[in-house]
Amino acid sequence: MFRLKTFGKTLAVLALATGGGIAAAAEWPTQPVNLVVPYPPGGPTDIVARVVAEELGSRLGQTVVVDNRAGAGGNIGADLVARAVPNGHTLLVATTAHAINMSLFKDLSYDTRNSFEPVSLLTEGPLMLVTRPDLGVGSVQALVELAGTSKQGLTFASSGNGQSTHLAAELFASMAKVDLVHVPYKGSAPAMTDLMGGQVDLMFNTMLSSMPFVQDGKLKALAVTSARRSPATPDLPTVAEAGFEGYEATAWNGLLAPKGTPDAVLARLNAALKEVLELPSVKERFAAQGFDARWMAADAFAGFVDNEIAKWAEVVKTSGATVN
Repeated sequence: MFRLKTFGKTLAVLALATGGGIAAAAEWPTQPVNLVVPYPPGGPTDIVARVVAEELGSRLGQTVVVDNRAGAGGNIGADLVARAVPNGHTLLVATTAHAINMSLFKDLSYDTRNSFEPVSLLTEGPLMLVTRPDLGVGSVQALVELAGTSKQGLTFASSGNGQSTHLAAELFASMAKVDLVHVPYKGSAPAMTDLMGGQVDLMFNTMLSSMPFVQDGKLKALAVTSARRSPATPDLPTVAEAGFEGYEATAWNGLLAPKGTPDAVLARLNAALKEVLELPSVKERFAAQGFDARWMAADAFAGFVDNEIAKWAEVVKTSGATVN
């Protein structure tokens, strides 16, 4: 009888827990949802987040707020979300940097694999190698030649230590056998401002934020970093085509929730994101700037993040990149 009663109580607890999870998903969100962007306003991740937030809010029946928490190569925002109450109301717009940081930083306050629940990939696309127009180079090879003869050394901007914009340049410098001086910024927007202002010489930046300035003639585009040419810029060669076979680097954005967020909430969020990322208007907005809208099931996204962590760990090791 004791065992039967215990078993009955266990079933009751499980039923309550399951029912509670379903109820939580049905009621969620009960307040505005914060998408924490670990970079300043105006950068590529911020742009992606605002497009997603606008469409996601209408599907969840609740306001979705973009909360910019810049600093420490994306680590400040990531730490904030890792410590947040796991109720689905605080989410992280993660980037390639959160895979890179696992090997670049020695003492992280979070673990990209274990501090979060994967939700879905959002976007993926190549970076674009851009220079200030008055640098006077029209090709990747001309840039390499100038870097090899420059007494002061060419400078490259990045959106922060450990970002894809940092590691893509380090990998390029390693393969081209030239010295480039790294100048990290707290986000893509201020880095681009200084590049156009002539304070730095070049940058590997996302196409999403680079294209408008290239089209306006404020920046000169030399190549894209994907394995194949981008449909958005079919006349622009890849870095590999320019003489550096095997070079490839892409940037992505994805959504992570704090560890322990209810499965039912995660499932509802993933389903809503699938609707958003399959909208023709959203696809067109991203494609015009060189990004693909890419929904993933949660388990597939977890595997994607694992692969990215391993890939960039090798790049960090090979390039000898360090955090200043």
